[in-house]
Amino acid sequence: MPKMKTKSGAKKRFKMTASGKVKAGQAGKRHGMIKRTAKFVQKARGTGILNDSDAKIVKKYMPYAR
Repeated sequence: MPKMKTKSGAKKRFKMTASGKVKAGQAGKRHGMIKRTAKFVQKARGTGILNDSDAKIVKKYMPYAR
């Protein structure tokens, strides 16, 4: 059985936690920050954990990251 390939875009954007959850950068912070509320900007700081339905897709892209 040949090895499965990891999607190179996924390995640059996502990291796995020790418990198997998927970490990703927060979306919506590239530009247009004037129209965002201060509360949004504060909550979108750092990285976040993807919800289960999105994490399931990412885990298919990264078969060896568990």
